[in-house]
Amino acid sequence: MILKILNTALILFAVFMGLKHGWSMLTAKPEMLTMFGKWNFSKNAVILNGAVTLLASVLILFPKTFVWGNFLMAAGILLITCLQLLHRDLKGAAIEIPFLLLNLVIIYLQHPLKNQ
Repeated sequence: MILKILNTALILFAVFMGLKHGWSMLTAKPEMLTMFGKWNFSKNAVILNGAVTLLASVLILFPKTFVWGNFLMAAGILLITCLQLLHRDLKGAAIEIPFLLLNLVIIYLQHPLKNQ
């Protein structure tokens, strides 16, 4: 029971962070354009990445699409981590690692409403 409550809290945190960052990318906030601009992402590419992040966040909420949502979210985080490493930004890459691990832990614990 406690594990389900903890997993629910982790899922809600991951969804909140995904929605927050996805919306920032979708609305092309200057800080997101600056960050992705370092990697030569166009404004449209940032907006598309934001839409995928928002979609992934919503998919995490439903048991049938839970794994796909986490997979999309983890793929986006891994992309950012790899780009950070490509530009030798170890601090930036290190910041992304806990979020990647969060998605992996959530997948391992499975959706709390999934039929056993």
